[in-house]
Amino acid sequence: MKSITVFCGSSLGTDKAFEKEAILLGETLAKQNIGLVYGGAKVGVMGAVADGVLQAKGKVIGIIPQFLRTKEVAHENLTELIMVKTMHERKTKMYELSDGIIALPGGYGTMEELFEMLTWAQLGLHQKPIGLLNTNGFYNDLIRLIENMVDKGFLKQINLEMLIVSDTVNDLLIKMKNYKAPTVQKWITNETT
Repeated sequence: MKSITVFCGSSLGTDKAFEKEAILLGETLAKQNIGLVYGGAKVGVMGAVADGVLQAKGKVIGIIPQFLRTKEVAHENLTELIMVKTMHERKTKMYELSDGIIALPGGYGTMEELFEMLTWAQLGLHQKPIGLLNTNGFYNDLIRLIENMVDKGFLKQINLEMLIVSDTVNDLLIKMKNYKAPTVQKWITNETT
């Protein structure tokens, strides 16, 4: 993997571990020569992961819609900051520039981004690894919900297995590097999305 997109919150949350793990992820990506692609803000968990990469002399590409540049306080010290018009363009560009996706703690935006990437994988539009860094059990309830979706027949087990989960940065990256995407019937193409 040459680059990873990280979806995460523009807030730090209530647990100091969220910021600490975001910085650690950033430092680890830089040390492994993996570039970061993220939402372009200097605040919250977003800013922490970017700062971790930059402090370790890594490469960071931020992508931010013009209307959020001041709201999210764009990070001006990145390797590259790409301005787009819409949230959808932002997410699409983040996807295009990465070889894998990781979700850190966040809110609605993070969930929407994560689930769109999972949906695209489920539809066979990509085979990139999608990781969930479950810092201090942040995603435990979400994981249980997804397992319930399988139990109730709304997802197949193979779709659950498309989500790579770990409590630690190093273990998550190892699992992502070893990920083999399942073969899914492709009944939709990139041109139709």
